[in-house]
Amino acid sequence: MNFEIRNRIAARVARDIPEGAYVNLGIGLPTLVANHFDKGKEVFLHTENGILGRWVAAEQGYEDWDLINAGKEPIALLPGAAFFHHADSFGMMRGGHLDICVLGAYQVSAKGDLANWHTGSPSAVPAVGGAMDLAAGAKKVYIIMELLNKTGESKLLEQCTYPVTGLECVSRIYTDYATFEINTEGVYVIEILKEISFEELQKLIPVKLILKSELLNVN
Repeated sequence: MNFEIRNRIAARVARDIPEGAYVNLGIGLPTLVANHFDKGKEVFLHTENGILGRWVAAEQGYEDWDLINAGKEPIALLPGAAFFHHADSFGMMRGGHLDICVLGAYQVSAKGDLANWHTGSPSAVPAVGGAMDLAAGAKKVYIIMELLNKTGESKLLEQCTYPVTGLECVSRIYTDYATFEINTEGVYVIEILKEISFEELQKLIPVKLILKSELLNVN
């Protein structure tokens, strides 16, 4: 996924986050969301290593490596941001104090199960880390990912084949092809981003899709 598309998806997520929300941004692509909020929008970003408030990526040449997000990327804090202990950060996660968490994923099932920590590879990370706490503790889980893996197979599946991080926790998926919403009725397509039809999108995904009546095509 190229830089332009990555930022386009991150900006789309930022637009969906409501005023006053407490939001955790996961490692990787989700960190880009911090750069796309309107200046006047009050959102409280949260990171596992103990920051709450607003920040953006640090400009090249102005990095302070004592100021990093959960992905160890240098950030620049905006006025009002606060620091606190790592344990308190996890207390927020586990105590149900986060409105939304934005995570990456290897796979998502049609029921909203999330697999985002292990692919079975010997070189994969050894443990699930804070992703499990976020998936269980946040009120909503938004996923940013490429729709297809490196072999061209859909990451949106009937059932996850990788170890699961959380069950029935995902409510939205933002991809380079389309935006999906998962609820008890099924998987809805709410936007199509690529120049493809709904029927062409369906052929890529082994899950029955439902076309939302107010579909917004943003080609």
